[in-house]
Amino acid sequence: MRRHDTAADGPDGGRPGREATPAALRGGGAGRPRRSGRSRKGEELMVPQAEFRSYYGRPIIKAPSWAARDIAGYLFLGGLAGAGSVLAAGAHLTGRRATATAMKVSSLAAVSLSAAALIHDLGRPGRFAHMLRVMKPTSPMSVGSWLLSGYGPAAGAAAVCAVSGRLPRAGAAATAAAAVLGPAVATYTGVLAADTAVPAWHGAYRELPYLFAASATAAASGMALVLAPAHENAPARCAAALAATADTALTRAAERRLGMVAETYRTGRAGTLLRCAEALVTGGAAVAVLGGRFRPAAVAAGAALLAGSACTRFGVFAAGIASAEDPAYTVVPQRAALRGRTEP
Repeated sequence: MRRHDTAADGPDGGRPGREATPAALRGGGAGRPRRSGRSRKGEELMVPQAEFRSYYGRPIIKAPSWAARDIAGYLFLGGLAGAGSVLAAGAHLTGRRATATAMKVSSLAAVSLSAAALIHDLGRPGRFAHMLRVMKPTSPMSVGSWLLSGYGPAAGAAAVCAVSGRLPRAGAAATAAAAVLGPAVATYTGVLAADTAVPAWHGAYRELPYLFAASATAAASGMALVLAPAHENAPARCAAALAATADTALTRAAERRLGMVAETYRTGRAGTLLRCAEALVTGGAAVAVLGGRFRPAAVAAGAALLAGSACTRFGVFAAGIASAEDPAYTVVPQRAALRGRTEP
């Protein structure tokens, strides 16, 4: 085959596996496709503007190498632990001893499993210790590592004192400390995800921490409904209703902000998981409000809320991976934002 046969457009007028030229991707240069109509100088433009699809089918950014089971599980369990400590402190203050003890034990178990999932994804336990060598306030990962290091012992002391019945004052202090750190533990992972270049996470940087807070509240209220006596679960039922309302509203707000990237939240594995999450959280909250005073209904509602919260975390994780793997979700929104800044 001669050189001039493939010099510009390949043997058949197009390069295999390529849908946009380098000049078209850069948006400038001599090879930039010209728009139809007239330019600013009045000359006639014959070729319509090229629309980006892909460049050799390769992603623009590297998708996170995190394992879904480990990191999405870490997101879910951390949220359950942090929000559970807040519910435990409320139950402790209002004299709901059975609920307080159950939620303290639940939070300890959840944060332990969360840390185990994180360490498993890191590959070696020593890597978690390495993250504690410095404290970097501008790094969500560094701040999160220190939060876990402070929250874990507090949650453990609160649970041990509650179960053993010893050192009540120390247990109360540990319960308060865990409750203070709990909201940060439940939400910092949303900040961590939004701090990446992944389009489906970074584009929703305002809503994602609040969405994680609502999801964590749904999980904690679900755990309280499952474990606590029915006559003590009124606060959990109220929390479930608020969490379901906030979860739905924040998901819609994130999708509006994301624009075309919101497709990753509605399609594929992420779309399936998030639709299941909405149905489970909304249904669980409705059952909790209407029939939560009865033990079987409370357990069913709690299980639905827990499953719905887990589906939310796994769904958001899957949406992020999908948006990183498709280069259109990186380039097209950036070009639209650039045109919006440059056009008069």
